Amino acid sequence: MSETGTQADAGTADEDAVRGRARGSAPVPLSVLDLVTVGSGSTASRSLATSVAISRLAERRGYHRHWVAEHHSMPGVASSSPAVILAHLAAHTSRIRLGSGGVMLPNHAPLVIAEQFGTLEALAPGRIDLGLGRAPGTDGATAAALRRTDRLNEGADDFPEQLSELTRFLDDSFPDGHPYARIHAVPGPVQGPKGRPPVWLLGSSGFSARLAGLLGLPFAFAHHFSARNTIPALDLYRQSFRPSEVLSEPYALIGVAALAADEDAEARRQVLTGAVSMLRLRTGRPGLVPTPEEAEAAERGFSPAEREFVGDWLGNIVHGTPDEVRTGLDGLQKRTGADELMITANAHGGGARLRSYELIADAYGLPEAEPPAN
Repeated sequence: MSETGTQADAGTADEDAVRGRARGSAPVPLSVLDLVTVGSGSTASRSLATSVAISRLAERRGYHRHWVAEHHSMPGVASSSPAVILAHLAAHTSRIRLGSGGVMLPNHAPLVIAEQFGTLEALAPGRIDLGLGRAPGTDGATAAALRRTDRLNEGADDFPEQLSELTRFLDDSFPDGHPYARIHAVPGPVQGPKGRPPVWLLGSSGFSARLAGLLGLPFAFAHHFSARNTIPALDLYRQSFRPSEVLSEPYALIGVAALAADEDAEARRQVLTGAVSMLRLRTGRPGLVPTPEEAEAAERGFSPAEREFVGDWLGNIVHGTPDEVRTGLDGLQKRTGADELMITANAHGGGARLRSYELIADAYGLPEAEPPAN
């Protein structure tokens, strides 16, 4: 048994819960990463309704997973509470895997996460993934408010210890004599049947890659905002990998920013909105995601440094017509050897994101699923 305890039991040690099956002509499974973006002129309610529509579309078109990410104090996203959103998505779907991409472990007590995701597993048995990150998912002041402490480095430094504690709560496996031996995360194994969500580690550098490898866990890398580190991190993960009760060999997915539209120009207009939103966030001016018209107006007034930033950001987004996006995704998968591609389509409006996921599914020939039996 590793330091983090065991994931053996139905729904956790089953490799099929991690490994997807490619459908259509996609070389690897395709999944969805959702930031629940809020656009200028819209509301959080509309964005959350769009997330439901995306989850239903993804399930119907054969995408493997739909994950949501934890962010705080960002006007342009509405995903501060992944567990709440996932419960809502679970109530509107029946087959697709749902998960966190991810929950930021240092922001929460491990017992709280164990009980939240134990509840999700009870609501949607065999469909929940628990992806964990060690970054705050926000700025330092907001992280301090979340953690009620000014010692912001403590959470990241203690991540392996926190992970161990969380895993033991999930497995109900604290040894006799441990201070928490008589504490049970509920819903959980103490109530039966034994089984809980697979744990994934998320990262944008080498720390989590190496830890995931040493523990034999699946690994998700944030290529969409750390492209230069992708191949080194995946190499480190594979080199560090030790077979476990969860996986017999490495399994790595990468988050990819990608958006397809019927025409090149429209795809560029849509992804520009996300690029301008990121520029404003990075320069201390966060806000709602601008409309394409607002983004184009902002672009005309860019300084050289701003133009360079946005150009670099757009260069890391696979965008264009459906065939161009498929070619770009296939090339990225070949270069990285990723076992799964998790696509995030960041744009102002929900319609553009939904259309993109539909077009990408068409480009790969993903079949329409039969409606679930009542």
